[in-house]
Amino acid sequence: MDYEKPEALNPQIYHHTVTGHQSPQPDGEATLHNFDEPAAPEGRRELRGDSLWRVLHERHINMIAFSGTIGNGLFLGCGRSLASAGPGGAVVAYILMGTVISSVISCLGEMTALMPVNAPVMEFPRRFVSRGVGFAVGWIYWFAYAVLAGEQLVAVSNAIKFRYDDGKTLLNWEVGERVDNAVWISVFLVLVVTFNMFPVRVFGELEYIFGCLKLVFITTLIMMMFLLSVIRPRGDAYYTEPLGTRFWNDPYSFFNSVYNARTENGKISHVMTGSLGTLLGVWTTFTGVLFSYIGMDIVAATAAESRALADVESMKMAARKINLRIITLYTLAVLTASFVVPTDHPFINGHATSVSARSVFIIAAVEAGLPKAAHFFNAVFCFSAFTCGINSMYIATRVLHTLALRGQTGPEFITRRLRACRSGVPVRAVLATGALMMVAYMGRTGDPGARLDELANNCTVSCLVVYATICATYLYFFRTLEDAKLYGNMSESQAASYDRDHPLYPYKSHGQWLKGCYGLVACIILILFNGVGAFIEPFNIRKFLPTFLILILGYNLRKHGLRFPDWWADKSGDLSNTVQASSLRRKGRLEFPDNGFTRENVLTFLGWIWVWCK
Repeated sequence: MDYEKPEALNPQIYHHTVTGHQSPQPDGEATLHNFDEPAAPEGRRELRGDSLWRVLHERHINMIAFSGTIGNGLFLGCGRSLASAGPGGAVVAYILMGTVISSVISCLGEMTALMPVNAPVMEFPRRFVSRGVGFAVGWIYWFAYAVLAGEQLVAVSNAIKFRYDDGKTLLNWEVGERVDNAVWISVFLVLVVTFNMFPVRVFGELEYIFGCLKLVFITTLIMMMFLLSVIRPRGDAYYTEPLGTRFWNDPYSFFNSVYNARTENGKISHVMTGSLGTLLGVWTTFTGVLFSYIGMDIVAATAAESRALADVESMKMAARKINLRIITLYTLAVLTASFVVPTDHPFINGHATSVSARSVFIIAAVEAGLPKAAHFFNAVFCFSAFTCGINSMYIATRVLHTLALRGQTGPEFITRRLRACRSGVPVRAVLATGALMMVAYMGRTGDPGARLDELANNCTVSCLVVYATICATYLYFFRTLEDAKLYGNMSESQAASYDRDHPLYPYKSHGQWLKGCYGLVACIILILFNGVGAFIEPFNIRKFLPTFLILILGYNLRKHGLRFPDWWADKSGDLSNTVQASSLRRKGRLEFPDNGFTRENVLTFLGWIWVWCK
């Protein structure tokens, strides 16, 4: 279908109301407007069908995204960042990557708040870039999250095989060491699949509890790291004086000026020093830091099951909260960890006696004379990886279900089964995703484990591709809004939907167009220069498989053949079914009703704090 702007200029405006349900057709020939479906009482819902149940509240959405992001990418990965870039470089890396991810989430959040459709990560590229791009994004998004869910199972099994031995302290979990990794992978695979079989309302409540526990833990961890650096150490600690910022000063440094380029087997091939070493040290931490941030996009992926899908304030607050919480907590965690662990500690430089032993938080607890705290931290790391696996599988199953609704999952007999739901859960999509997660068995040991790590790293880059596509989509969306305002055949309410300066426009960030450009350019640069080792060592084709381009090429060849002009002309530019804020009084904005210090002003202030904290 050719791109025609007038088709995009007939929006239906809803002020938190609902209308009839329009189901997506095979191959995505109809846009996804499932938010029109009213949230029917649970007793009146069909137990079988193709529809997900919209039962998640705002608090569920917030915590599903938070729980899916907070994981061992931070707890185990920040030590590697400290070793590579130094305290200052690690903090800079977390802040810079935080701004990139924040820009992506803001782009996605604004489009989803204005047009709360199902599967926004796939639907918006399909509308504003091309259907081939939407198809490609959907498949790499599903594959990436399914493989990352499998990687989390490996992380759980590695955390259970806990052993810390630095010559002074010996800590170990004998049960984990005696049992093969495959057993733990099997046990937790069954548990993850079982959790994803629960009705989504039960799933949402569990995720809310998991997210709250993680929030309390990481806050406590930050406070503990700070206190360990300033209080007088215990008698059995490894040091006798408060640490302060000792590990920032000579003979250490705030930025690491030495970069060691390593081969695939871990041997040092090149040593670079000075400003170049500092730059490369910070640069190589970016991909690892990005892995810590993956999952923040879950905030929009729950759209199909949100009770408040048409509530624009819900999406606005969810997007802003996840940005503020994750970036702030991550930056404070790595900053306080740099107070208590030096950058040359052997365990964070590749010589740890187990995977968990390279965690700066476990190292800090052991050297502070708190071995029981180290055991507790590792138990939380197991729990964290397990819950991240649950969340990653949840997203993958919903993506696969949406692809099935579009008829983009192969033969009809397969597609029909993948789109089928029971009690609002796409059971067969869960099972299909669980089958792919069995790649976790590669992570037992040896070369297969190295291949799984490589596959997981490629999936991290795939997420970068998705994020770059979201930013590019936003720029097309922004241009479509500007073009829409040029037409004079619209009502006042319709025109307001396209005016980002209108007080009822659902959600916008200042300078969002520039944020979209910034996120797009940053993601492209990170994709092209992912790991400077690839340019220092012989070129490795496995790290540069152009899966995204192959999917786009295959889709367009099948649909359009060699009619190249049609490859990018099938976007609809659809701006229909937009929503507006129902009131000029916006959630999350502090506006005092009275002048001076009054009871109403105090209650308003406390309510504002509660809105941002809950």
